[in-house]
Amino acid sequence: MSNVSLFKELWEFMRVRKKFWLLPIIIVMVLFGALMMASQGSVLAPFVYTIF
Repeated sequence: MSNVSLFKELWEFMRVRKKFWLLPIIIVMVLFGALMMASQGSVLAPFVYTIF
């Protein structure tokens, strides 16, 4: 299953069932995951760890 079909299915689920309130939660989770991956072993790591 490719990422494109996963996002397409997720969008169809939200559109058909009117679950658009899930979109901000998903966006925040993706951005947070990207931040964690980008800060792994970088200069930003001490600043990310202070969030927790």
